[in-house]
Amino acid sequence: MSPASAVIDLAPAPLRVIGQDVPVPVSGGSIPYANLDYAASAPCLENVRAAIDAALPYYSSVHRGAGHASQVTTDRYERARSTVRAFVGAWRRDAVVFTRNTTDAMNLLAHALPQGTTVVVFESEHHATLLPWQRGGRVVRLPAPVSPSAAVAAADEALASAPAGPRLLVVTAASNVTGELWPVAELARVAREHGARIAVDAAQLVPHRPFDMTALDVDYVAFSGHKLYAPFGAGCLVGRADWLRAAEPYLFGGGATASVGDQVVWSTDPEARHEAGTPNVLGVVALAAACEALTDWDRLIAEEERLLARLRTGLAAIPGVRELSLWGDLSPRVGIVSFVVEGRRARDVATELSEKYGIGLRDGKFCAHPFLRRLLGEGAGDCENGDGTALRASFGIGTTEQHIDRLLTALRRLGH
Repeated sequence: MSPASAVIDLAPAPLRVIGQDVPVPVSGGSIPYANLDYAASAPCLENVRAAIDAALPYYSSVHRGAGHASQVTTDRYERARSTVRAFVGAWRRDAVVFTRNTTDAMNLLAHALPQGTTVVVFESEHHATLLPWQRGGRVVRLPAPVSPSAAVAAADEALASAPAGPRLLVVTAASNVTGELWPVAELARVAREHGARIAVDAAQLVPHRPFDMTALDVDYVAFSGHKLYAPFGAGCLVGRADWLRAAEPYLFGGGATASVGDQVVWSTDPEARHEAGTPNVLGVVALAAACEALTDWDRLIAEEERLLARLRTGLAAIPGVRELSLWGDLSPRVGIVSFVVEGRRARDVATELSEKYGIGLRDGKFCAHPFLRRLLGEGAGDCENGDGTALRASFGIGTTEQHIDRLLTALRRLGH
C-alpha cells in the first residue's frame, strides 16, 4: 500500500487510569479492584502522571527565580491558567485562581462577595457549595425543587424578591448524590434577568461532560482536580475578576503584595492577590494535564451512558434496592447512582462488598445532609436502611462492564 493510499486513524487513543487492575484482598485471596467511587476521588490518568514526571526534574519556585528551572516551572504554572480557561470556555479576561479544591474555591468566592450580597442557594447542594455563604450577608436557602422547571421558577422568585444590592445564584451542574444534571443555562438566564450573577459547582460535571462558561453565560465556576483524574491537591475558581480584585486577599503573605512597608499595598492582579505563598505547582500541572486529556467527549459520553443504563437497569431488578432520584428515572445524569438496600445499613453493605467482592463504593450522607434527608424522606431513611445513609456507585474512565456486573451480582447475593 502506498503512503498516499494509507488510512490514518487520527482519533484520540483511549485514556487509561492508573490502578485499574490493582489487586485487593478479599475473603480467601485477592481480586482486581472494582473502583466504583470516582465521585469521591477519581484515579489518576496516565497522561497526568506523564505530565508530573516531565515537570519534576525542573520543579522549582514560581514567580520568584531567575534560574532556568524556576523559569520553566513558572511557565508551566502560568500556561496552566490558559489551559483551564479554555477547558471551561471562559473569557480571556476571566480570572483563574488556583485553590486546593472546590470547597476552597467556593470559600474564596464567599470571601470576595461585596457587602450586602444576597446569595440564593438550593438545599440540594454539596456542603462545599451550601455552607460558605453563612459567614455573613443574606442567604436564601431554597428547598430541593421537584423538577428542573421548578428550580428555575424558584430561583426567579427568590431573585425577584431579594433586596437591592448584589445578588448571587449558586447552583450545582451535576448532583454529587444522584448525578442528575441541573438546568444551568436556564438558571443563568434567570440570573441575568434580575441583574444577578451565577456561580456553578462543576466538580461532578467536568469529569463527565464538557462545560462552556461563555455559551452558558455563567459568571463563576469551581471544580477540583482530584475528581478530574488529577489527584494532586489542586482546584480552581474561574470567573469575573472585579469582585476578586476588590476583595481583601484570601490569605495574607508573599505573592499577594505589591509592596510592604509601614502600610501594605496588595497586588491588583486578582490571581496573585488570592494565591499567597508558594502554590501547589505539581497539583496545577496535573490539573492542566487532565484538562488537556479530556477531549474525546463523544466517545466518553457514549461509553458512560451505556454503563449507566446497565447499572440502573440492574439495580431496578434487585428486590429491596431503591435508587435515589430527585426528578425521576428519565432525568439526564452522569455516572453517579445512589441507592439504599432495604433493612441494611449502608456501611455494612459497603463493607461486605469490599471484603467479599473487592468493590469500592461510597457510603454515608455524601456531604449533602439536607439533600439526602429530602431524598429519603424525613424520618423514612431511619426505617428504610437503619441510619439515614445511602450507598453511591460512581464511575468513569477505566470502568468496565465487568465492574458493573460484579456489583449487581454482589448485591443480589447480599447476606448469603
